[in-house]
Amino acid sequence: MSKRKLSRREFLQLATATTAGVALSNSIVGAAQAATTTPPAAAPAKLGAQFIGKLEGPEILRDVAKFPKKFAEAPMLAELVKAGKLPPVEKRLPEATDVMVVKPLKEVGKYGGRWRRGFTGPADNENGNRIVSTDKILMWDYTGNKVAPSLAKDWRLSDDGKVCTIFLRKGLKWSDGQPFTADDFVFWYTDIYQNKDLVPAPAPEFTIHGKPRTLSKRDDYTVVFEFPEPYFLFVDILAGDTLIGGGQATGSARASFMGGYAPAHYLKQFLPKYSSADEVTRKAKAANFDSWVSYFRNRTNWALNVDLPVVGPWKTVSPINTPTWGMERNPYYWAVDTAGNQLPYIDRISMGLAENLEVLNLRAIAGEYDLQERHVSLNKLPVFIENQKKGNYSIHLDTQQAGCDAALLVNTAYEADPEIAKWLTNRDFRRALALGIDRDQLNEAFWLGIGTPGSTAPAEDSSNSPGKEYRKRWGVLDPKQANTLLDKVGLTKKDAEGYRLRTDGKGRVRIELMTVGGQFIPFTQVAEMVKQHWQKIGIDADVKEAERSLAFTKTANAEHHIMLWTVSGAENLYLFPRHALPVDTAECHLGMPFARWYATNGAQGKKPTNPEMLRAFDLYRSAAGKKEAERTKIAQEIWKIIVEECWVIGTVGLSPAFMGVRIVKNNLGNIPTRQTNAQHARTPNTSHPATFFFKA
Repeated sequence: MSKRKLSRREFLQLATATTAGVALSNSIVGAAQAATTTPPAAAPAKLGAQFIGKLEGPEILRDVAKFPKKFAEAPMLAELVKAGKLPPVEKRLPEATDVMVVKPLKEVGKYGGRWRRGFTGPADNENGNRIVSTDKILMWDYTGNKVAPSLAKDWRLSDDGKVCTIFLRKGLKWSDGQPFTADDFVFWYTDIYQNKDLVPAPAPEFTIHGKPRTLSKRDDYTVVFEFPEPYFLFVDILAGDTLIGGGQATGSARASFMGGYAPAHYLKQFLPKYSSADEVTRKAKAANFDSWVSYFRNRTNWALNVDLPVVGPWKTVSPINTPTWGMERNPYYWAVDTAGNQLPYIDRISMGLAENLEVLNLRAIAGEYDLQERHVSLNKLPVFIENQKKGNYSIHLDTQQAGCDAALLVNTAYEADPEIAKWLTNRDFRRALALGIDRDQLNEAFWLGIGTPGSTAPAEDSSNSPGKEYRKRWGVLDPKQANTLLDKVGLTKKDAEGYRLRTDGKGRVRIELMTVGGQFIPFTQVAEMVKQHWQKIGIDADVKEAERSLAFTKTANAEHHIMLWTVSGAENLYLFPRHALPVDTAECHLGMPFARWYATNGAQGKKPTNPEMLRAFDLYRSAAGKKEAERTKIAQEIWKIIVEECWVIGTVGLSPAFMGVRIVKNNLGNIPTRQTNAQHARTPNTSHPATFFFKA
């Protein structure tokens, strides 16, 4: 067979997919060679489209009449019951009418097996957090659009929006068999959240217009949240990726010491209140911690502390700071399938440490993982396709509603260089930068043509979408208009190489693009291509890659010019606004002084001078007290401001690049063809990993 000439896209795909060079296995090299001689199964424009299936997922039953009457358990637990080391399954579950009943996606599964995954080290706790996130108070259904029960069996919001009542499952227990009750919520609220040594500042989502709230116990299984003003958003907050709604996994991962509740019977021993400051400090020193606070932080982290009681489907048995992060089924997990089988089906999860993302992807390509979506690279898709059969896996692409996977987040609070500060705060300058980017080229090179170029606006099928026209607003290549805008603001002088000169006579206008390497998206490579684009409008860019903690420290101090980062999660603006608006002090790349000003109601930080940012702040603050229909209209108006102001400059989005490339062994059951891929949904949580099983 004669060799045909590779198309430009195929060349880019293969070049990107084989960056590991000699480190690639023979099978991968063979796949690349085959691609040069064999016509593709589909036209290049359709690459990957066949792996984007129908959104589907399991269902949580609410009708008690359909609940199972008898219960069964995994063989490994039945053996412990027989040996007298565990109570019978009926004694470990909540009352029969209070269990969570999950109707599996396709069939009742089988027990057993070990789920193999890859992780990148102690900082990769989200790798497990998202799998056990049914420990949240409430959660989202498989569509990501409807709040569903989780740890709480039900909830009620008062007509005036001021009181949210949570109903717990009677008989629910911690993984050590101790009762889980409203007292665990009160303990978290009084002894952890209100302890200034542990939580110095209140969580914004746990206040309304800066006014405090109360948490109280009505009875052993009823918790009441009360607010001084209407807070209709609070139910969504409980289900989202927030401190109060996070559950154990998300809460501890964000260093907030659990999230809404905590095991009082275990944690009291580490607090001064229940012994003395000297005693808890002595314990901390004996465990090689510098203070009781840092020791308490460790003890509340489910991924590090194997002794910590949990309520998720699996608990850590080998900590995350070892080469293998190991988890084992929770014998007291409170969910069953429609046949009465206690979940989860899979006995163990084993995460093997990968030295870097390249190694992790090579292992996935070789079929060494049973199910992996985290850290799987979209630019490896051609090689994954070629190795499906050999690796005995299938590919699923889960697209996001997020408008941009790699956005340019402009620090309009920058002050260190007055000349640069003048341009970063100039809307026409930011718009010129946006119009100078060739997003189609970025899409071809780094998204394999699967993404959608444009602004940072969320998908049109998102309720928050400001409208179809905003997808292209300041989101297309127009160097002529970009040059006109730059001339208009006064940057008319250029050097011999065509770069625009500063107005203070100190050389070129040089904009720093800060990136973080080794992430889901090749941010540094994307920035380098943007740098090439900006050369054509006379703007010099300096790409600087930094280690993640260092980069985030710089953005926390507002020392950067522009941070290249994702806006993933911001499509649900009220639950994860940090990448679209500077309102979240936990993370902010758009001007941390503004976020502090917003979060403290002006007590700290710096008030923005941009009237449109202030208008967005006012709109955002007003939304929490509004009902859903009005909140939606407000979100749409805020997105219009964000797109028009270009303090978030979009490139390519609406793709599976961010945790949406899913590699699944063919012997796994109840796997959705496509699952919701969203921050607030804690992907893959809405697919209920506890219902996944090995067919053989």
